[in-house]
Amino acid sequence: MERLLKKCQIRNQLIRECMAECLGVYVLILFGCGSVAQVVTTEDKKGQYLSINLGFALGVTFGVFVSRGVSGAHLNPAVSLSLCVLGRHSWVKLPFYIFFQVLGAFLAAATVALQYYDAIQAYSGGDLTVTGPTATAGIFSTYPADYLSVWGGIVDQVIGTAALLLCVLALGDHRNSSIPHYLQPVLVGAAVLVIGISMGSNSGYALNPARDFGPRLFTYIAGWGADVFKAGSSWWWVPIVAPCVGALLGTLIYELMVEVHHPSEQSQSQASCPEDRSDKYRPPQP
Repeated sequence: MERLLKKCQIRNQLIRECMAECLGVYVLILFGCGSVAQVVTTEDKKGQYLSINLGFALGVTFGVFVSRGVSGAHLNPAVSLSLCVLGRHSWVKLPFYIFFQVLGAFLAAATVALQYYDAIQAYSGGDLTVTGPTATAGIFSTYPADYLSVWGGIVDQVIGTAALLLCVLALGDHRNSSIPHYLQPVLVGAAVLVIGISMGSNSGYALNPARDFGPRLFTYIAGWGADVFKAGSSWWWVPIVAPCVGALLGTLIYELMVEVHHPSEQSQSQASCPEDRSDKYRPPQP
């Protein structure tokens, strides 16, 4: 078995990173959308809104653990875009990361649909709908509340994703905090949890273009039809564009208000180890 696995080894770094991103997002959506499916199809008897928050939070946590050593665990096109703007990620890699992030979300949505096929059919009466009392498209992608305008949804996603990037950048800023590296995935999951608890009612806190578009594309193909793109005044583009804007805004805020003001590492080193001048030559006093 070990010899067989070695023959399967891929040495190209970009391919390895893309595969890790795909698998990390797959884990995120498997647990996240799986928790939604359980709550919806059991009509809140085996889970409630908080269990969905926990499902996505723990999905993010384990998705980061799965991929961070290979790709850095972006798991989100908006995060990848922000890191490119900061110069911490290659622009050349960006389209590849995005494609595999969307692919991972698509495959995870297909897995959840397969696992909950009988439950979805029983709950919906065999009629796969996007809106209405037995709608099931919301298991996979986000849709706005009835009262939410498109502009309100854009604001909602911009604020939520900006908050996410503020937290992510702070957790990764070693000059701001000395968080052990093994705790960082847990705290990223905690950030997603608190955003879901505080900012989830308007439109389901997508915060991630891949998390929303991959499953939405799956539902379009799998029987829910074109309504997945028409519902909510053609809502589908908001969870793609607004999180990218929010991520850039959150990045800008953190950089301007915290990170750019850190003293250089050289200055910190000099401050912590002041030069001993006691043995220097001193001219005689008159």
